[in-house]
Amino acid sequence: MRILIAEDEARIARFMERGLKANGFASTVVEDGISALDLASSGDFDLLVLDVGLPRMDGFQVLKALREMDVQIPILMVTARTGVDDTVQGLEGGANDYIAKPFRFEELLARVKLRAREATSGAGTVSADVLQLGDLSLDLRTRIASSTADGQSRSVELSSREFTMARVFLENPNQVLTRDLLLSKVWGYDYDGASNVVDVYVGYLRGKLGAARLVTVRGAGYKIVDPGA
Repeated sequence: MRILIAEDEARIARFMERGLKANGFASTVVEDGISALDLASSGDFDLLVLDVGLPRMDGFQVLKALREMDVQIPILMVTARTGVDDTVQGLEGGANDYIAKPFRFEELLARVKLRAREATSGAGTVSADVLQLGDLSLDLRTRIASSTADGQSRSVELSSREFTMARVFLENPNQVLTRDLLLSKVWGYDYDGASNVVDVYVGYLRGKLGAARLVTVRGAGYKIVDPGA
């Protein structure tokens, strides 16, 4: 797996590069957004680890430009910003994952390995604008989820949080996602609200997408499945 690291802090870039190479990943480092955009759109890389605070062109601008060019390289956003709005902006802008500084290398490695598994596991169909699993599709532009049940089509608009959670599930089909992982991806690492918020929103999604699609894995978390498979 060929990984492009876009990080302008030399110490952090070396930390990531050495660790990934030690675990069998080929990695290349660039220090600004323009270079990141050029290399990420070349087709020579399988994953972009993208820092938000880049010079010349920040990470969100790089992300937007790549997706507007229909470049579907998986993108892991890295940032010192821990606000929920930044997390949602990245995920809704087309990022596949999000990790906040400071982080342990083991956490970064786990996320990189997850992306590698997805690349070879025959995950759910992904296009530039739609995620799909079985008869369920999620339009990334309109936040509308559509499905077919008993021969009838059904569409429902999702709230911002419901949409972000549904997207995380559909980007990781048939994989068990822990409550902590969902909490960090949808609400951010600094969330300090109700502890059962993940369960509450899974309940909301079950009501809108169908209860059979979201399976509880006792003691582990939840996963999305295709009930018709």
